[in-house]
Amino acid sequence: MQSLFAYKQCREANYHLALEQLQNTFLPDLNSMEVQDKTLLKEQSKEASTLFKKHYKEKEINVFGGSDPKINEEVMNAVKAYYAMLEKDKRALKEDMLKGVSQLFEQYVWMLSLPSELVTLAQTEKPKKGTPPFANLIANQAISILGSNKELGNAQIRSKYTWSTFTEEIRSWLKSIIKIDETIDKYLKLDSPGFNEDREILQYLFKSIIFKNETIIDFFELQDLHWSENKSILKSLISKTLKSLEESQSFDLAELSYNWDEDIEFFETIYNTTLAEEDTYEELIAAKSKNWDVDRIASTDIIMMEMAIQEMIHFPSIPVKVTINEYIEISKRYSTPKSKQFVNGVLDVIAVDLQKQGIIKKSGRGLIDNK
Repeated sequence: MQSLFAYKQCREANYHLALEQLQNTFLPDLNSMEVQDKTLLKEQSKEASTLFKKHYKEKEINVFGGSDPKINEEVMNAVKAYYAMLEKDKRALKEDMLKGVSQLFEQYVWMLSLPSELVTLAQTEKPKKGTPPFANLIANQAISILGSNKELGNAQIRSKYTWSTFTEEIRSWLKSIIKIDETIDKYLKLDSPGFNEDREILQYLFKSIIFKNETIIDFFELQDLHWSENKSILKSLISKTLKSLEESQSFDLAELSYNWDEDIEFFETIYNTTLAEEDTYEELIAAKSKNWDVDRIASTDIIMMEMAIQEMIHFPSIPVKVTINEYIEISKRYSTPKSKQFVNGVLDVIAVDLQKQGIIKKSGRGLIDNK
């Protein structure tokens, strides 16, 4: 959804860039030795701009309506430049989308290696008088299992994310956030905590400090522009991993996906098809939103409904109800307070119509009831 939203923003910007490029071709040539007819150039610029606005939505266009061949030629050049910029942005945004998803696993590995980094720094700290030492944290068996896991270590080596440049940040978290936490303080004062207590404090460290403290969250937001979306996934992966830890045993890293190739295909289809059939989907939405001015509907709502329509049409194994419910949940988080009812109502009507027309066809187990 973010990539599609970004593409539409780029499209608006590219329109203005192409129009400006066109208008600049009719500016007086200050280096020319010949006298420039500024009035004529101004009229030609205005005429060319009008033609561009009329034809820019037509990718393959031969312009003949200008009063001068130069006008026709420059308008066609501007239209070509517009679509060249669009295609470049489309590819770049898709690559960025897929790259961002693949980097989730690297971030998971990176965060899972943080406790070991905390222990390394804790070993260099001398406790102040009257405060508990870091001995229990340093000897934490659960953290030791993380640090000695070969799969995690190899994955960290391959990852672009490293803690080596953030030593001071980690030291600050250790001293000013983690150590002063009441639950951590009680743990540090325990006499010889067992494995279960070690694992519980590690789970607490992630759940109640790393994923909740504003300072640490601000840090991760700076490292990842999509942190607000990725956070819940990373939290789930780490929670699953920590629950699987057993005393004196190795562990397997959590799977980001059970079928990565299939997921990539899913992402690409949603992205490519939504853009390719955008005009058709927008007409469907407009027809079922008669009491709403389409231009005034939240852009995120439009994008969500376009994505939902293509999913209902192009993914026969996904029940219609599942698709609609998914996008209702997305609307709750990313759009306006009234979006939930609006998205639900419009998609319900569209789904019924497309099923009657045979455009939406569902097949597979559990898909008998899709009304």
